[in-house]
Amino acid sequence: MNPPRERSLLIVEDDAAFARTLKRSFERRDWRVQLAADADEVAPLIAEATPGHAVVDLKLGAASGLTVVQALHAHDPNMLIVVLTGFASIATAVEAIKLGACNYLVKPSNTDDIETAFLQPSGGDVDVPVAARPTSIKTLEWERIHEMLAETGFNVSETARRLGMHRRTLARKLGKRGVP
Repeated sequence: MNPPRERSLLIVEDDAAFARTLKRSFERRDWRVQLAADADEVAPLIAEATPGHAVVDLKLGAASGLTVVQALHAHDPNMLIVVLTGFASIATAVEAIKLGACNYLVKPSNTDDIETAFLQPSGGDVDVPVAARPTSIKTLEWERIHEMLAETGFNVSETARRLGMHRRTLARKLGKRGVP
């Protein structure tokens, strides 16, 4: 018999120190937590017991966490999945939600933020404030770059080719944003 899923959580995060910190924080709040560093570690964990919740890092090494979101949602459409990222863009937020995430948070986010994201209605919030400021050219450029990175599985050379820019130019732009 599987244990109750209400306070069970799978954290998929490739930063081991951050994952352990998040795990301890949730365990202090009486959550049962499992850790996975990449997509390959997820399948055996969910085969044993399907958690009710998951936190998935958007960038897992060179891989995209969106594949993990898709796999978790396919395994259990009722699982509440929050995508956590330091590389936020509108494109990846939209794709995460389409693939089954219930929310998308930008790092740094803490345990309170994540628990709140799990509790928010999945239908959305019609009262969310609408930004009065138009998007800047730099933001639009970054969102396009990130969208293309996600499409290419974070392959910098292929992304540069598709965007029609030199690979070193793209690498320099990514370096300025803190993307390795």
